[in-house]
Amino acid sequence: MDGTSSTRRTFVAGAAAVTGALAVSGARAVAAERPGTPSGARSGGSAPSVAVLGGGVAGLTATQELAERGYHVTVYERRALGGKARSMDVPGSARGGRRALPAEHGFRFIPGIYHNLPDTMRRIPFPGNANGVWDNLVAPPEMSFARTGREDLRIPLPWPGHKPAELTLDEIRRALTAFLDTALGIPFHETAYFVNRGLVFLTSCDERRDETWERTPWWDFIRAQRMSYDYQRILAVGLTRNIVATKAEEASTRTVATLLEAFIFNALGRGADGPLDRILDLPTNEAWIDPWVAHLEGMGVDFRVGWTVREVEYGSGLVSGVVVTDPSGARSHVTADHYISAMPVEHARRTWGAGLRAADPQLARCDKLETDWMTGIQFYLTERAPLLNGHANCIDSPWSLTAIQQARHWPERDFPADYGDGVAVDCLSVDISEWDRPGILYGKTAKQCTRPEVAREVWAQLKAAFNDTGRAVLKDSALHSWFLDPGVDGLGTPNPTNDDQLLIHPVGTFHNRPQAETKIPNFYLAGDYVAVDIDLATMEGANASARQAVNALLDRTGSTAPRCTVTPLFRAPELEILKRHDRTRYRLGLRNALDLG
Repeated sequence: MDGTSSTRRTFVAGAAAVTGALAVSGARAVAAERPGTPSGARSGGSAPSVAVLGGGVAGLTATQELAERGYHVTVYERRALGGKARSMDVPGSARGGRRALPAEHGFRFIPGIYHNLPDTMRRIPFPGNANGVWDNLVAPPEMSFARTGREDLRIPLPWPGHKPAELTLDEIRRALTAFLDTALGIPFHETAYFVNRGLVFLTSCDERRDETWERTPWWDFIRAQRMSYDYQRILAVGLTRNIVATKAEEASTRTVATLLEAFIFNALGRGADGPLDRILDLPTNEAWIDPWVAHLEGMGVDFRVGWTVREVEYGSGLVSGVVVTDPSGARSHVTADHYISAMPVEHARRTWGAGLRAADPQLARCDKLETDWMTGIQFYLTERAPLLNGHANCIDSPWSLTAIQQARHWPERDFPADYGDGVAVDCLSVDISEWDRPGILYGKTAKQCTRPEVAREVWAQLKAAFNDTGRAVLKDSALHSWFLDPGVDGLGTPNPTNDDQLLIHPVGTFHNRPQAETKIPNFYLAGDYVAVDIDLATMEGANASARQAVNALLDRTGSTAPRCTVTPLFRAPELEILKRHDRTRYRLGLRNALDLG
């Protein structure tokens, strides 16, 4: 069976492990214009209308904040509400009154460093939950670095309420072997150097972070080229290619180290909304997206799904309307008082014409932002594989795989009784972060492989990671089916495409990220590419940027409604004096006092 999955969020686990780190009002939005329909028609003629272009996390967040403040909102979404965060059905997989097998663009990951997204989740009602859909978050108690030809490094993620895993004597033996093997694999002087680099960043002032470290690749910052294989795979590659789908040789130190810093404090219980690693206890749409959409519809939001934004029109100093095509392909023109572009950057910038770009140069700078492939695949199993209760990072896999078993995290579901044909008992969700490196079966990159070849190659790399030390963890006989993200097309041809790419963070990216408020008075930006405190393409960044966009709209309209709260990443107050000292040294042209070079 062919199909879907993707994301990339085991950063929390990996980072922690390697560092040891508004008045609710119903309304309807502006109607899509057709010949004979009045431009910008809306009910009541009082509250301003807003067209939200895109129905992913950024678009739905902006919609909720606006609807709570009485604005008339219409959301235009070309494919499916929830965007890359959604889950979906495997076509034709339902049997005997069961639901279809659950598929997704990628497994959801909502770490404790997030604050804005959890706040939104608490405000989305869910039956039986005092804290809305936020109560559907559960925290895996462990993670692992799965290594080929060596014992996997299995790491607990301590948090109040977590129960230590019950281990057999053989599992204890394997855990000790892995720990000692890793301790010997990374020499002490390399460990000491990495810790020093962490302290350098922790005490660096914002100016040094934004300039020097933003322009320094992570690989160079930690001197990976001179270090051991384990140092390179865990501390360089494990924190970049496997996690944020960018290469350690290119990734901005500011981006990687800022998130590493946040996870360290999360592990210490500082500035945390919850445990380091949190996932949903049901498929994403069941646990979050569907209740969210229902809540917004109850507030009068109008959703136009299947409507594709073609061009944001500009004239007389304002956005004058938006050209869209409806599900039938018919072209039409829609208007509103205000417009929030909440599409992924690779799609949004195609809709910005020369006039709009000339009106605000930051829009043109978005052409310099880069995206890459990070797409997932689900394997449905007829036997529960004895892996672990959390995320696994296959650090030696050529395609940089991360994975998690899902059924054990969905306590409200009996997987074979509720999904599919009753034969599949679990779903192993896997993200592929590296699409341009040859695999182990065919010697081809993932882009060069056909869809079936991608599935066979990923399965082979998983077995190489998990079945390599005397245990048959994954069995060919237990493979029921697989599903690869339908956003990927043309695999095995000269021109493969991916409709759901991921923003990556090469050096200098920070300086090309736009603000939510543009120079066009009725046009705003929301999305994980917009400049926010969390410098990584995340659902948290998408949420925070939407809040900033709404605040800018409220300011420009002179609204008396309360502004959206935008919570920044935690800053340890005890480090501020050291950062002030470093600011003086930076302005004098001196390096950080702890920097040994």
